[in-house]
Amino acid sequence: MADVAERAGVSTSTVSRTLRGLSNVSPDIRARVEQAARELNFAVSRHAASLVTGRTGVVAVLVPTLTSWFMGTALTSLAPLLRTAGMEMNVYVIPDLTERTAFFEHLPARRNADALLVFSFDLTEEESARLDDLGMPVIYVSQHVQGRPSVYVDDVAGACNATRHLINLGHRRIAFVETVGASGFRFSSHERLLGYQQALTEAGITLDDELVVATPVGDKRGVVEALGKLLSLHEPPTAVFAEQDEVAASLIGALRTMRIKVPERMSVLGFDDQPLADWLDLSTVAQSPSEIGREAGELALKLINEPTTDSKRHVILPTHVIPRSTTAPVPMLQEEPEARGKAPDD
Repeated sequence: MADVAERAGVSTSTVSRTLRGLSNVSPDIRARVEQAARELNFAVSRHAASLVTGRTGVVAVLVPTLTSWFMGTALTSLAPLLRTAGMEMNVYVIPDLTERTAFFEHLPARRNADALLVFSFDLTEEESARLDDLGMPVIYVSQHVQGRPSVYVDDVAGACNATRHLINLGHRRIAFVETVGASGFRFSSHERLLGYQQALTEAGITLDDELVVATPVGDKRGVVEALGKLLSLHEPPTAVFAEQDEVAASLIGALRTMRIKVPERMSVLGFDDQPLADWLDLSTVAQSPSEIGREAGELALKLINEPTTDSKRHVILPTHVIPRSTTAPVPMLQEEPEARGKAPDD
């Protein structure tokens, strides 16, 4: 370290602060130190640094899956932000209740990270209390938790605006298709359902439980069965609001198989605005998991480096309705020629 300091023309303490990613180093000094370290092939021992600073240089991330578009996109933006700050990312994937029980029993992140980001988990009070005892900042991502730092979009407002979009097109029979996953995991279902119901109530439209159907995550047959329930109603819907874009895409495929034109006979709207929505020209509600990942990382770094930062801070990001070709004004019943007193060929 002394050789790096001599070559960069700074003190060894400045080299230490720079290579540990601390924020109280000017950009010019940081560049000189990093250049000198590269020229001398010098690398900081993270274990040795942690003994001195009491920090690990690691941010832990708890996720239910790595296969979803949302998780992949959020982590893709989070990782380089942490690397720039000299931090590593350690991801714990908890795909089922067995893994979940083991994680909360052993808490492997304890003493192995400086902060923990919890993505999309609907935790019990006991689980939240266990995380509170970790002795590190715990940031909740894609969900809001009272009294704890959180980064999320306003799912209620997004779903409300989406439903208003359909109402403004003249639709009054609007269905909502929610997804159900493994017990205990959260995909913002509850908040989006609340937003849908709020918009209908504001418009004076009576809530109809028969218009709310559920399908398992990633289950094509489940989507078809849910659609069958809706189409067998005495008064079927003229529009369907799907909780996720993947479900909306499956609905469109099933409707086309049944020769039901979208949007001429049925409007379909999703939520997320992932690339799939653009390819299908799907009307949807856009959120940015990239921005969510960056905001979560920045909040984690602030809580690590600036202990006086508000530990209950909530970062709420906007959503936007993106109208495309799968939503249109409500179809009007065409009057038969005979009913107008005309011959069919007139």
